[in-house]
Amino acid sequence: MGTKQSRIGERIYIFFVCSIIIPILICGCSHSTARYRFKSTYKEASDLSSQENFNASLSKYFKEADDLFSQGSYKASLSKYEQLIEKYPAAGDRVLYEMGIIHAYPGNDQKDYQKSLECFQKLIKDYPASEYRKDSEMMIFTIKDVTVKDKAITTLQTQIETLQQEVKDKGNGTIALQKKIEALEQEVKNKESEVIALQKEVFEIQKGPADKILIEKKERRLTLISKGKALKTYKIALGGNPNGPKERQGDNKTPEGTYVIDSKNNGSRYHRSLHISYPNEKDKKRAKELGVSPGGDIMIHGTKNGFSWTDDFHTDIDWTKGCIAVTDQEIEEIYKLVPNGTAVEIRP
Repeated sequence: MGTKQSRIGERIYIFFVCSIIIPILICGCSHSTARYRFKSTYKEASDLSSQENFNASLSKYFKEADDLFSQGSYKASLSKYEQLIEKYPAAGDRVLYEMGIIHAYPGNDQKDYQKSLECFQKLIKDYPASEYRKDSEMMIFTIKDVTVKDKAITTLQTQIETLQQEVKDKGNGTIALQKKIEALEQEVKNKESEVIALQKEVFEIQKGPADKILIEKKERRLTLISKGKALKTYKIALGGNPNGPKERQGDNKTPEGTYVIDSKNNGSRYHRSLHISYPNEKDKKRAKELGVSPGGDIMIHGTKNGFSWTDDFHTDIDWTKGCIAVTDQEIEEIYKLVPNGTAVEIRP
């Protein structure tokens, strides 16, 4: 009985780690670096020298706070960030974001999801144009989901412990109670699976190669096609701003239109990748009319190297900067079946 409880505890711990760490680690794709973005207006500085001094002082504060976090001194790190926001209000959005992360961090024994939510909500309210807004919105969504599942699991765990005590008290005449315990344990497992796993399809891949890739954004679906017949369908994640076609660099949109696979990379930071020939002539014309750069580097790729354990639930949120993401196992299949020159149709 103790072994079962231990396994349940391990699954619940994994559940919290996955739910909180993953938005922090995989937010964005191979073409962004989000962790150490630096936002400062230098309103206090009136010339280059004072700007440099201001920047050096601010950097020092952030490094001290981050070092404390790395050492596991979460309370001290929060205190340092509180000092920082009082002294440098211009950096308030980044400070609130970092404090929200610390309050929700699974390794923090004094983590407080409510305080974390308050930090992210204040950032969105007080800094509507902040580059941390999108990540904060995703963290709010994730923390609320974790809170709901946490309450459900806690309730079920309490019932299990109560029934286990009854089993202990009543001795061997407890077959019915034992079955109830097992049913509740299965329900706990199912609740966790809602967050960290999707049932995998069992299939047999037909011999390729594919001659077309059909991407349907609304359905979050990628289909490999050969001679008009579907070979395999995959669930996908898109850019963080998925509605509408990509228009410009940095809009986090996934393109819409007709393209080809023009190169492949088996050494990608996101396991494997296939490059899509965006922008096409229509995309370039639209960007020129808008007076902006159309952007580029649109790929079909896997998850970030070292984070393949997120494969089962990475499509729960659109997290890329405009690319199309599948699991590492799926990009291996696609990489083998899709040669350079394959047509790509991306529908709204």
